[in-house]
Parts: sequence; C-alpha cells; structure tokens
Amino acid sequence: MKRILLFVLTNLAVMVVLGVVASLLGVNRFLTANGLNLTSLLGFSLIMGFGGAFISLLMSKPLAKWSTGAQVITQPQSADEQWIVDTVRRLSEKAGIAMPEVAIYEGEPNAFATGAFRNSALVAVSTGLLQGMTREEVEAVLGHEIAHVANGDMVTLTLIQGVLNTFVVFLSRVVGYAVDSVLRR
Repeated sequence: MKRILLFVLTNLAVMVVLGVVASLLGVNRFLTANGLNLTSLLGFSLIMGFGGAFISLLMSKPLAKWSTGAQVITQPQSADEQWIVDTVRRLSEKAGIAMPEVAIYEGEPNAFATGAFRNSALVAVSTGLLQGMTREEVEAVLGHEIAHVANGDMVTLTLIQGVLNTFVVFLSRVVGYAVDSVLRR
C-alpha cells in the first residue's frame, strides 16, 4: 500500500510541477484560450494511463497462459512436474505467500511470474529452461520468480507503466494539438 501511495504522490507532484511551469511560461493561458484545457487533459491522462495499466495487470495471468500456451500443472504427470510443484510450494512457503499456479510451456530457456495479487500468481517455466539447466539452477530461477511475486514487483511495474502511460497520453495530445495548430494556419 505504501508503494502505491508513493507512486501516486510522485505522479501527482510531477503533474503539479508541469502545471506550474506551464502557467509560469504562459503556455497554459495560450492553450486554454485556443481550446486545450491542461487540467482536464491531466485528469484524462491519469485515468487513461493508470486505467490501462491496471486493466493490463488484471488480465496478465490469463493472457500469459494464452500467449505462451502454458499448461498449468494441476495434477503432476511425471516426477519432474512433481519436483517443480514441490519446489515452488517450498519456496512460496519460505517467502510467506500462497502457492502460485505452476505452469510449463514450450519455448527457449525462460521463466516468468505474473498475476495481479501476491496470493494468486502464476509461475511458469519453459521446456528449454528445464532441459538446459540442472535442478539446482532451475530451483534458483524459481526462487527468483517467487521473489518477484513476494515483493509485489508486478504491481510496482504496473504503477511505473501507469506513470509512463500518463505522460505519453498527455504529451502526445499536447504535441498533436501544437502540430494541428501550426498546420491550420
């Protein structure tokens, strides 16, 4: 919660600074007189920027499964699958989080963790990773992915993406407005 509050406050502080600078330079008066209200645009940009980022976060788990073709291990079919599930369970207990879904997908050596909440995440590993690494190495990779979940890194990255989206929406609209104004003359 502290992390979310700090990111929101940082974003708002940057927006206030931009607003003050725009007012001091007279940009705000010029744009408002010509039909562009920066305050409304800032609000719109915040809603679109963070809205899109949070929708993406909420959809991340099903989209990751779909896009990679990951097969969630509900009932381990082999000793290797059982070992992966047991390893993830042990690591998640050590990290103090609920057992995430565990999946395997076809592909080059890779692994990822995703999900909107710490206690309903997904940890997936590729067949390339499982075939190319020792169990000790795979366990280290799984520990790394569990650490992402335990630290709430998906939410942190979503907040960063929200800030970035906000700036892109805001600045692209301002630049688009400026280009449009120049071309109309």
